Amino acid sequence: MKQHRFMRLFAAACLVLLAAGAAWTQTPGATAGGPAKGPGEVIAELYGLVCAQPGQTPDWDKVRSYFAKEAVVVLRATLTATRLFSLEGYIQDFIDFYKKPFRRGTLTIYPNQAGYTEKVLRMKTFEFWDMAHVLVLYEAHITGDPMRPERGIDSWLLSRRGGRWIVVAITNDLITKDHPIPLELQ
Repeated sequence: MKQHRFMRLFAAACLVLLAAGAAWTQTPGATAGGPAKGPGEVIAELYGLVCAQPGQTPDWDKVRSYFAKEAVVVLRATLTATRLFSLEGYIQDFIDFYKKPFRRGTLTIYPNQAGYTEKVLRMKTFEFWDMAHVLVLYEAHITGDPMRPERGIDSWLLSRRGGRWIVVAITNDLITKDHPIPLELQ
């Protein structure tokens, strides 16, 4: 009888430890022991993840973990063209950007040496069941660059999978004189 009671207590203790371990395991879109993060919170985290202090680069594997492997990204390449990327192409484009020299008169700035920030200025989120759309007005700037920060609009599509929000698509465009900030983000 005592041995049977001991085995039940031992089994209960193992279950408690397993549950505690699961609560401490974090994935994007979920917090330890807390409620899952909303789509806006997930996107806000991503903006922080692509930024880097001088001499550092982002953790691209962590950035990658916020996306579906099949994600599609469309970025403004020039004033007249956009580029279509796979997730890996998008990550590689960011890696290349961090290594690229930006010449400003006699000054040459490398984002991986100077640092880079993307800051959310305004965000509008629409969520329905397992899908979400997040529209973001952001500002991007290379630390030490004398040029004004660049503003743009990102449109994020997310899907809830396995209890967390993941990015399935992004489209991007720039704010210009002919294409001002849309009313939804003013």
